Amino acid sequence: MNTTVTQQNADPAELQKFSELAHRWWDAESEFKPLHQINPLRLDWIDQNVGLAGKRVIDIGCGGGILAESMAARGAQVTGVDLSDKALGVARLHLFESNLTVDYRKISAEDIAAAEPESFDVVTCMEMLEHVPDPASTVAAAARLAKPGGSVFFSTLNRNPKSYLFAVIGAEYILRMLPRGTHEYARFIKPSELSRFARDAGLEVEEVIGMTYNPITKVYALGRDTDVNYLVRCRKPA
Repeated sequence: MNTTVTQQNADPAELQKFSELAHRWWDAESEFKPLHQINPLRLDWIDQNVGLAGKRVIDIGCGGGILAESMAARGAQVTGVDLSDKALGVARLHLFESNLTVDYRKISAEDIAAAEPESFDVVTCMEMLEHVPDPASTVAAAARLAKPGGSVFFSTLNRNPKSYLFAVIGAEYILRMLPRGTHEYARFIKPSELSRFARDAGLEVEEVIGMTYNPITKVYALGRDTDVNYLVRCRKPA
């Protein structure tokens, strides 16, 4: 398949940032520890809503493959797309350890949507929208990739003073859960904005749910508080 990127909705600085850390992607005590900790929550939430077994799934911005692999382990036929050679290399290498099958490709969401529209039962795009220059374009691509009646899942960070305090100051500078500079506050997306992107792309927003972190118990949970991290579940009309 031709994976030439004709629509480059990516920030080279963001790609470089995560490429430099790619070798640590599967180290559960590394900079990616939060991803390992939240993955069971987001995986169960997706699976409970769509039943992953037997579904054709695409994970946009798959990185090193943490979510993609876990969905494959639940019986899904998974394609993972990303623009980082190093992250994809780590993802492919980890398949030898997990003995799972994931089709990893270096291609943009926009390009694969143009090549394979309405091909997937489930589309996921998690912790990625806040890192691209044009999140609405990624949302539109996700919508195009979904089959009629298919489900599309997003997760990102809200934009308000509380999210700046918790996700940037708290997580990067005080608790040091993430490397400094991981997030750029101006790129955070309000739920109303993401919902509008989804509706403009022809999706129906079915659920907006928050994800919280307790720094004392060090436990993540899903709930009503969408002030910082949140997830959105959409459906493409049949």
